[in-house]
Amino acid sequence: MELGAFSISLSVKDIYKSKVFYENLGFSVFAGEIERNYLIMKNGNALVGLFQGMFENNILTFNPGWDESANKLDSFTDVRAIQKHLKDKAIKLEREADDNTAGPASMVLFDPDGNTILIDQHV
Repeated sequence: MELGAFSISLSVKDIYKSKVFYENLGFSVFAGEIERNYLIMKNGNALVGLFQGMFENNILTFNPGWDESANKLDSFTDVRAIQKHLKDKAIKLEREADDNTAGPASMVLFDPDGNTILIDQHV
């Protein structure tokens, strides 16, 4: 099972200050719109999403079908297959992808410590 590109999505208080902070760590803007209160910052294969006012807690994010540069992978595990695997393991899902669809979809679950995990397929 391949989960795709990994990033952490941070709930930030001031996106402008956070942008400068991560730029000082060597990250640069990869995607997003600061005027819409979100940026994706990249340093090599490391991705950090900065989100102001969009969610309460930090989120571990996986993007099936993408590599770390948002290039579509030739082969990947679809989010619905990942979802089925987790359900077969009796892992509780907070939000599910529609099994009757194809293409973009997402699901949400929590790890044992309450950390939010988003599996967000864009292809």
